[in-house]
Amino acid sequence: MKIFVKAKPGSGEDKIEKIDETHFVISVKEPPVQGMANRAIIKLLANYFKIDIARVRIVSGAIARNKIVEILGI
Repeated sequence: MKIFVKAKPGSGEDKIEKIDETHFVISVKEPPVQGMANRAIIKLLANYFKIDIARVRIVSGAIARNKIVEILGI
C-alpha cells in the first residue's frame, strides 16, 4: 500500500492527521536534519498501523515535505 504524506517537521508535537484513505499530514518534533524527521515519520506510521518499522519506507520525497511512503503487508 502506498500513501501520500505531507510532513511538518519541527512541530510542537508528534501527530498523524488522516485526510482520506491514502493522504496523511504528519507533524513531528524532530527537525529536518540528517534524516531525523524521516525516521520519526517512519516510527509514527509504524505505530499508527501497528506494524514493525522495517515494513515502512519512504519511496519518494526523502528531502521534500511531500512524500510517498510504502507500507508493506497492509
